[in-house]
Amino acid sequence: MVYQISRGGQTYGPYTLADLKRYVESGHVLLTDMAKGDEMPEWATVAQTLNPSGVPSVQPSVPAADPAYQPAYAPQPTYAPVMEYPDPPNLHWGLVFVLDIITFGIFQIVWNFILSAWMKRVQPNSQAMLYYIGGYGLLFLNTGLSIPIYIAMMHHTEYHSNFGLSLLGIIAWALRLMARFNMKNSLEEHFNTVEPIGFRMSAVLTFFFGGLYIQSQLNRINEIKQAMRHQQFNR
Repeated sequence: MVYQISRGGQTYGPYTLADLKRYVESGHVLLTDMAKGDEMPEWATVAQTLNPSGVPSVQPSVPAADPAYQPAYAPQPTYAPVMEYPDPPNLHWGLVFVLDIITFGIFQIVWNFILSAWMKRVQPNSQAMLYYIGGYGLLFLNTGLSIPIYIAMMHHTEYHSNFGLSLLGIIAWALRLMARFNMKNSLEEHFNTVEPIGFRMSAVLTFFFGGLYIQSQLNRINEIKQAMRHQQFNR
Protein backbone atom coordinates (compact mmCIF):
# COMPACT_ATOMS: atom_id res chain seq x y z
CA MET A 1 0.00 0.00 0.00
CA VAL A 2 1.18 3.53 -0.72
CA TYR A 3 0.15 6.65 1.19
CA GLN A 4 -0.52 10.31 0.48
CA ILE A 5 0.32 12.86 3.19
CA SER A 6 -1.63 16.09 3.67
CA ARG A 7 -0.45 19.13 5.59
CA GLY A 8 -1.70 22.70 5.36
CA GLY A 9 -3.66 22.03 2.21
CA GLN A 10 -0.64 20.53 0.44
CA THR A 11 -0.58 16.86 -0.55
CA TYR A 12 2.69 14.91 -0.76
CA GLY A 13 3.59 11.41 -1.84
CA PRO A 14 3.01 8.68 -2.67
CA TYR A 15 5.12 7.02 0.05
CA THR A 16 5.47 3.39 1.05
CA LEU A 17 4.93 2.42 4.69
CA ALA A 18 8.70 2.11 5.14
CA ASP A 19 9.14 5.62 3.70
CA LEU A 20 6.49 6.95 6.05
CA LYS A 21 8.15 5.47 9.14
CA ARG A 22 11.55 6.77 8.06
CA TYR A 23 10.26 10.30 7.45
CA VAL A 24 8.52 10.35 10.82
CA GLU A 25 11.76 9.32 12.51
CA SER A 26 13.74 11.97 10.64
CA GLY A 27 11.17 14.70 11.29
CA HIS A 28 10.05 15.21 7.70
CA VAL A 29 6.53 13.99 8.46
CA LEU A 30 4.55 14.89 11.61
CA LEU A 31 2.50 12.40 13.60
CA THR A 32 -0.35 14.92 13.37
CA ASP A 33 -0.24 15.07 9.57
CA MET A 34 -3.11 13.38 7.75
CA ALA A 35 -2.48 10.22 5.75
CA LYS A 36 -4.56 8.17 3.34
CA GLY A 37 -3.61 4.85 1.80
CA ASP A 38 -4.94 3.60 -1.51
CA GLU A 39 -6.98 1.00 0.42
CA MET A 40 -8.12 3.33 3.23
CA PRO A 41 -11.72 4.64 3.06
CA GLU A 42 -10.87 8.01 4.65
CA TRP A 43 -8.03 10.16 5.94
CA ALA A 44 -6.45 9.46 9.34
CA THR A 45 -3.56 10.94 11.29
CA VAL A 46 -0.10 9.52 10.65
CA ALA A 47 -0.04 8.31 14.26
CA GLN A 48 -3.26 6.32 13.71
CA THR A 49 -2.00 5.02 10.38
CA LEU A 50 1.25 3.72 11.82
CA ASN A 51 -0.34 2.38 15.00
CA PRO A 52 -4.04 1.68 14.35
CA SER A 53 -4.47 -0.40 17.51
CA GLY A 54 -3.30 2.40 19.77
CA VAL A 55 -1.30 -0.11 21.81
CA PRO A 56 2.33 0.93 22.43
CA SER A 57 4.77 -1.22 20.51
CA VAL A 58 7.06 -1.49 23.57
CA GLN A 59 5.51 -2.68 26.82
CA PRO A 60 6.85 -1.44 30.20
CA SER A 61 9.22 -3.85 31.89
CA VAL A 62 7.79 -3.16 35.40
CA PRO A 63 4.32 -4.65 36.11
CA ALA A 64 1.63 -2.02 36.36
CA ALA A 65 0.27 -3.78 39.48
CA ASP A 66 3.39 -2.78 41.44
CA PRO A 67 2.34 0.18 43.66
CA ALA A 68 5.80 1.72 43.25
CA TYR A 69 5.47 1.65 39.51
CA GLN A 70 4.97 5.02 37.86
CA PRO A 71 4.56 4.91 34.09
CA ALA A 72 6.92 7.23 32.31
CA TYR A 73 6.20 8.44 28.85
CA ALA A 74 8.82 9.92 26.66
CA PRO A 75 7.95 13.42 25.48
CA GLN A 76 6.71 13.64 21.96
CA PRO A 77 9.47 14.90 19.66
CA THR A 78 8.97 18.09 17.76
CA TYR A 79 9.40 17.90 14.04
CA ALA A 80 10.64 20.63 11.77
CA PRO A 81 8.41 21.42 8.79
CA VAL A 82 9.56 20.34 5.37
CA MET A 83 10.18 23.84 4.04
CA GLU A 84 12.75 24.63 6.76
CA TYR A 85 15.51 22.94 4.78
CA PRO A 86 18.16 25.45 3.73
CA ASP A 87 17.68 26.73 0.21
CA PRO A 88 20.27 25.71 -2.40
CA PRO A 89 23.19 28.09 -3.01
CA ASN A 90 21.62 30.52 -5.43
CA LEU A 91 24.49 32.11 -7.35
CA HIS A 92 23.35 32.50 -10.95
CA TRP A 93 24.90 29.89 -13.22
CA GLY A 94 26.09 32.59 -15.64
CA LEU A 95 28.05 34.29 -12.88
CA VAL A 96 29.52 30.94 -11.88
CA PHE A 97 30.67 30.54 -15.49
CA VAL A 98 32.31 33.99 -15.57
CA LEU A 99 34.07 33.48 -12.23
CA ASP A 100 35.23 30.06 -13.40
CA ILE A 101 36.89 31.64 -16.45
CA ILE A 102 38.44 34.52 -14.49
CA THR A 103 39.96 32.16 -11.90
CA PHE A 104 41.06 29.55 -14.46
CA GLY A 105 38.70 26.92 -12.99
CA ILE A 106 39.59 27.42 -9.32
CA PHE A 107 36.22 28.99 -8.46
CA GLN A 108 34.32 26.00 -9.89
CA ILE A 109 36.33 23.65 -7.67
CA VAL A 110 35.49 25.69 -4.56
CA TRP A 111 31.85 26.04 -5.64
CA ASN A 112 31.51 22.28 -6.19
CA PHE A 113 32.53 21.71 -2.56
CA ILE A 114 30.05 24.35 -1.39
CA LEU A 115 27.25 22.63 -3.35
CA SER A 116 28.18 19.14 -2.12
CA ALA A 117 28.31 20.40 1.50
CA TRP A 118 24.79 21.84 1.14
CA MET A 119 23.62 18.61 -0.49
CA LYS A 120 24.95 16.59 2.45
CA ARG A 121 22.95 18.77 4.85
CA VAL A 122 19.60 18.23 3.12
CA GLN A 123 20.21 14.68 1.86
CA PRO A 124 22.54 12.92 4.33
CA ASN A 125 23.08 9.87 2.08
CA SER A 126 24.74 12.02 -0.61
CA GLN A 127 28.29 10.92 -1.45
CA ALA A 128 29.15 13.81 -3.80
CA MET A 129 31.56 15.37 -1.29
CA LEU A 130 33.60 12.17 -1.02
CA TYR A 131 33.78 11.78 -4.80
CA TYR A 132 34.90 15.39 -5.21
CA ILE A 133 37.57 15.00 -2.53
CA GLY A 134 38.90 11.88 -4.25
CA GLY A 135 38.65 13.33 -7.76
CA TYR A 136 40.29 16.67 -7.04
CA GLY A 137 42.86 15.07 -4.76
CA LEU A 138 44.01 12.77 -7.56
CA LEU A 139 43.86 15.65 -10.04
CA PHE A 140 46.24 17.76 -7.93
CA LEU A 141 48.51 14.76 -7.42
CA ASN A 142 48.56 14.12 -11.15
CA THR A 143 49.37 17.79 -11.81
CA GLY A 144 52.22 17.76 -9.31
CA LEU A 145 53.76 14.61 -10.73
CA SER A 146 53.46 16.02 -14.25
CA ILE A 147 55.49 19.18 -13.52
CA PRO A 148 58.85 17.53 -14.42
CA ILE A 149 57.38 16.56 -17.80
CA TYR A 150 56.21 20.12 -18.44
CA ILE A 151 59.67 21.46 -17.53
CA ALA A 152 61.33 18.95 -19.87
CA MET A 153 59.00 20.02 -22.69
CA MET A 154 59.82 23.70 -22.12
CA HIS A 155 63.56 22.96 -22.30
CA HIS A 156 63.13 20.64 -25.29
CA THR A 157 64.55 17.80 -23.22
CA GLU A 158 63.70 14.19 -23.99
CA TYR A 159 61.04 12.73 -21.73
CA HIS A 160 59.14 9.48 -21.54
CA SER A 161 55.37 9.25 -21.37
CA ASN A 162 54.05 7.83 -18.12
CA PHE A 163 51.12 5.41 -18.33
CA GLY A 164 50.59 5.67 -14.57
CA LEU A 165 50.01 9.41 -14.78
CA SER A 166 47.55 8.95 -17.63
CA LEU A 167 45.65 6.35 -15.61
CA LEU A 168 45.67 8.64 -12.57
CA GLY A 169 44.15 11.42 -14.66
CA ILE A 170 41.42 9.13 -15.96
CA ILE A 171 40.50 7.99 -12.43
CA ALA A 172 40.41 11.61 -11.24
CA TRP A 173 38.06 12.52 -14.10
CA ALA A 174 35.85 9.49 -13.41
CA LEU A 175 35.50 10.37 -9.71
CA ARG A 176 34.44 13.93 -10.54
CA LEU A 177 31.92 12.57 -13.03
CA MET A 178 30.57 10.24 -10.34
CA ALA A 179 30.25 13.26 -8.04
CA ARG A 180 28.10 15.02 -10.67
CA PHE A 181 25.72 12.10 -11.06
CA ASN A 182 25.57 11.44 -7.33
CA MET A 183 24.54 15.08 -6.91
CA LYS A 184 21.92 14.63 -9.63
CA ASN A 185 20.52 11.50 -7.96
CA SER A 186 20.48 13.13 -4.51
CA LEU A 187 18.66 16.19 -5.85
CA GLU A 188 16.03 14.06 -7.58
CA GLU A 189 15.58 11.90 -4.47
CA HIS A 190 15.22 14.84 -2.10
CA PHE A 191 12.96 16.97 -4.28
CA ASN A 192 10.63 14.08 -5.12
CA THR A 193 10.22 12.77 -1.55
CA VAL A 194 11.11 15.13 1.29
CA GLU A 195 10.37 18.36 -0.59
CA PRO A 196 8.27 17.04 -3.48
CA ILE A 197 8.23 19.42 -6.44
CA GLY A 198 8.35 16.88 -9.29
CA PHE A 199 12.04 17.48 -10.05
CA ARG A 200 13.99 15.79 -12.86
CA MET A 201 17.42 16.42 -14.41
CA SER A 202 18.91 15.45 -17.76
CA ALA A 203 21.70 12.86 -17.63
CA VAL A 204 23.11 14.13 -20.93
CA LEU A 205 23.36 17.74 -19.74
CA THR A 206 24.80 16.56 -16.43
CA PHE A 207 27.53 14.70 -18.31
CA PHE A 208 28.49 17.51 -20.69
CA PHE A 209 27.93 20.65 -18.61
CA GLY A 210 28.44 19.36 -15.06
CA GLY A 211 28.53 22.06 -12.40
CA LEU A 212 27.02 24.77 -14.60
CA TYR A 213 23.99 22.64 -15.40
CA ILE A 214 23.61 21.60 -11.76
CA GLN A 215 23.74 25.24 -10.69
CA SER A 216 21.08 26.19 -13.26
CA GLN A 217 18.82 23.53 -11.74
CA LEU A 218 19.46 24.84 -8.24
CA ASN A 219 18.41 28.28 -9.49
CA ARG A 220 15.21 26.68 -10.81
CA ILE A 221 14.60 24.92 -7.47
CA ASN A 222 14.93 28.22 -5.62
CA GLU A 223 12.41 29.84 -7.97
CA ILE A 224 9.92 27.01 -7.34
CA LYS A 225 10.38 27.19 -3.55
CA GLN A 226 9.92 30.95 -3.55
CA ALA A 227 6.73 30.57 -5.58
CA MET A 228 5.44 27.95 -3.12
CA ARG A 229 6.17 30.21 -0.16
CA HIS A 230 4.38 33.08 -1.89
CA GLN A 231 1.37 30.85 -2.57
CA GLN A 232 1.20 29.69 1.06
CA PHE A 233 1.57 33.28 2.32
CA ASN A 234 -1.35 34.49 0.18
CA ARG A 235 -3.79 31.84 1.35
